Amino acid sequence: MPKMIFLNLPVKELPRSVEFFTKLGYTFNPKYTDENATCMIVSDTIFVMLLVEKFFLTFTDKHICDAAKDVEVLISLSMDSRAEVDEMMAKAVAAGATIVREASNYMDSEGMYTGSYLDLDGHHWELLWMSPEAM
Repeated sequence: MPKMIFLNLPVKELPRSVEFFTKLGYTFNPKYTDENATCMIVSDTIFVMLLVEKFFLTFTDKHICDAAKDVEVLISLSMDSRAEVDEMMAKAVAAGATIVREASNYMDSEGMYTGSYLDLDGHHWELLWMSPEAM
């Protein structure tokens, strides 16, 4: 069985976050969705649990950092093409994201194309495409 990843992110307003990520084309597993949390499906093996901050705190004794001011994590997702990076960046902007870095060749490399944005709660998302030759 392949390994799976479940990334847990605190959010201020769950409906607002669901609306944002729905505009980017993601779907949600209703079996793991209620007023406190939802399971966003990224792929067959990658899931993002969006947890209302109060509920998120039931899993840890640490405080939640302010993602608008502090970096908690850089979430990087591979895309199938440069065009898909551009499409997802455009969807993110249309849904209200803040651009961190416009999509471009990473460090002038023709083999890597990346762009990044902040979601509505300030979480930093990187989108990248790597040419088969660069891998």
